[in-house]
Parts: sequence; structure tokens; C-alpha cells
Amino acid sequence: MMRALYLVPLALFLFFAGLAAFMLNQPKQQDVPSQMIAQPLPEFSLQPAIAGMPGVRRADLVGGQPRLLNIWASWCLPCIAEAPHLEALQSQGVEIIGIAVRDRPEAVADFLGRYGNPYTRIGADDISSLMIEIGASGVPETYVIDAEGNIRYQHIGDVRADTVPLLLEKLEEVR
Repeated sequence: MMRALYLVPLALFLFFAGLAAFMLNQPKQQDVPSQMIAQPLPEFSLQPAIAGMPGVRRADLVGGQPRLLNIWASWCLPCIAEAPHLEALQSQGVEIIGIAVRDRPEAVADFLGRYGNPYTRIGADDISSLMIEIGASGVPETYVIDAEGNIRYQHIGDVRADTVPLLLEKLEEVR
């Protein structure tokens, strides 16, 4: 009887080691499914992030053609890396609306001066309220918004050269 009690910890250890080995061999989930896909953007109105450019309201994302909504910040290193790719999208006729998160106007202006400005308007989300409402987990994130103001696709992370065709495809799907 006592000998069987000594085997219980060993059996528990082997069970948990086997479970861990099994879980580590399962394919990982690459995409984080957003609960906001196919949902309308919430009502919002953001002040301009810099002088000389308009702010952003929900109404600016409704009507006309589908467009991109890019959540970014001047202090975000991946945002620097995505800047030329956003300009490539803009040069192909894509309208990009920016939301600058927790940023200062002078820092936003400096960023745009250094890395380019692909945006038609930029709103200031000073307390990340819109970012949270649309389900963004951080910066940068880019959303495809259809003509009715619904979120159709969410790209988490910076836009890269291999992401540009995907975003163009997603925009075309919702035309």
C-alpha cells in the first residue's frame, strides 16, 4: 500500500509532462480573430492631430470608396518601418485615414516630415479611447473600412511590402 503512494507523484508528473509535450506539438494559431469584423465603427469625433490637417469623425469613413484606417504613433518604431508601404498604398489611389495615439502635435508633425504623410486626415486619440473601442491591441494596426463604415479586415502589426497586395485585395473585395 505504501509503495503505491510513492507512485502517485510520479504518475502526476508523467501526466503533466505528457500533456505539456502534446500541447507544444499542436500547430499555433497565427491570426487573432477580431470580434469587430463586420461591425460598424462606433460614433466618434477626434480633433486634428496637427494643425493644417482635418481631424477624424465616423462620418469621414462612410460613403464613397472603401479606405484604410491606420492606428499609429510617432513614438512607435514599427510605424517608421511601415511608412513607405503606406505611401505605396496611397500612390495606388488608396485613401488612408490616420489615428495618432497618445501623441503630441509637434512629434506627429516631425514624424510626418521625416517619413512622409500618406494620410488625408489625422485624428488625435489622446487617451486611446477609439483604439480600445475598435479592438486594437496596440500600434500599428490597419483596418479596411467599407463604404458603410463597417470594419471588414484588421491587420495587426506594421504594413510591410508583402502586406500591400493583401490590403489591396481586401479593399477590392469590399468595393
